Amino acid sequence: MSEFSHIEDDRAQMVDIGDKPAVDREATALGTIRLSPSTAEAIAAGDIEKGAVLSVARVAGIQAAKRTAETVPMCHQVPISGVTVDFGLNEAAITAKATVSTTARTGVEMEAINAVTGALICIWDMVKSAEKDDDGQYPTMAIDDIHVVEKRKGESA
Repeated sequence: MSEFSHIEDDRAQMVDIGDKPAVDREATALGTIRLSPSTAEAIAAGDIEKGAVLSVARVAGIQAAKRTAETVPMCHQVPISGVTVDFGLNEAAITAKATVSTTARTGVEMEAINAVTGALICIWDMVKSAEKDDDGQYPTMAIDDIHVVEKRKGESA
C-alpha cells in the first residue's frame, strides 16, 4: 500500500471502507459571511428583494450536504439520516452552523462543511445586489472560517 490512502501507483482511488463497522456518526461545521450592516439589517427585516434569505439558504445547505459525494471526488456516498442548518445574525455577519448525522462506515465531516458552504454561497447570491458598490464589486462580503467544530462517533449499528 502506498503512503497516501487515496493514491496508489500514481492513480487516484477511493479508500475501501467495506470492513469498517457501521456506527452512529455526527459532525458539526461553522462558517461566516461578512456583510454590510445595512444588508444584515435588511435580512433581519425580510427586506431582501429575492425573498427569505435564511429560509432559502437553509434548503441550499441541506441540498449541498446531500450532494457532497458528487462534488468531492474521493468522498463516499453516505446515507444521511439528518441535516440541520441554523444561522446566527449579527450587525455585520451571518454564521451558518450545520450538523449532519448518519449510521455508516465513514464520517460526515465533509457533508457538514459542504452544507455550511452551500448555505453561505446561497446567502451571497441572494444579497449580492444589496452589497454591490458603484464599481460592481463586493467590498464588504467575504465568506470565511469554515471549519468542523465537532465530530462524534458512537456505537455500532
